[in-house]
Amino acid sequence: MQPRTDRDPSATPADWATLAATGEAFDLAMTERLLLPDPLYAVGDLALLRGTRRVAVVGTREASVEGLARARRLARELAQAGVVVVSGLAAGIDGEAHRAAIAGGGRTIAVLGTPLDRNYPQEHRDLQAEIGRNHLLVSQFGRGVKVGAKGYLARNRTMALLSHASVIVECGDSSGTLSQAGETMRLGRTLFLLQSAMDRTDLAWPRRFAAKGAVVLHSVSQILEGLPC
Repeated sequence: MQPRTDRDPSATPADWATLAATGEAFDLAMTERLLLPDPLYAVGDLALLRGTRRVAVVGTREASVEGLARARRLARELAQAGVVVVSGLAAGIDGEAHRAAIAGGGRTIAVLGTPLDRNYPQEHRDLQAEIGRNHLLVSQFGRGVKVGAKGYLARNRTMALLSHASVIVECGDSSGTLSQAGETMRLGRTLFLLQSAMDRTDLAWPRRFAAKGAVVLHSVSQILEGLPC
């Protein structure tokens, strides 16, 4: 079943920038640009894709109260340190990360799992519009493309590529968020997970990824130390 979305008349295709993967819109190495979907579509401030420090803050749609608070705190601290917070505009952790970055006076990029003129979830319609006006929306899906579950997994790979590091705030063992964790490590990016996840004896993924080299995050300074200047 396809997710229910409604078209956003404020983001018509005429407003979209079409970005060639090998073009100058990105500050990635050419070998990494070749891994990007070609083209990508964007609405907003394209300068956020070049010469910025970008960190993805992602997690489950079914977040706990504590998980949402952790996402808010992390995104706010990153934003206040001048880091662009990247997330997927999904319900739960993603939306909280975008809102906290904006509230903290920072910048944010939303990498969508739908075309740019679709709102999903509907409760993020206003947030999506605000990000398109003042920050940046990115999608690999052109107008009219119907996106299923595999499309959202592909979106996670794109988000991992556009970010210098990724932080998994909270998710379960079967969460699609873990696809981004895997892509982050395959790309040679640093994957961070929270101590609160490591403390969960009912979850297998935190110890599995920690054994592969994921870093347990205790302070935002750990993230900042590994980012480009």
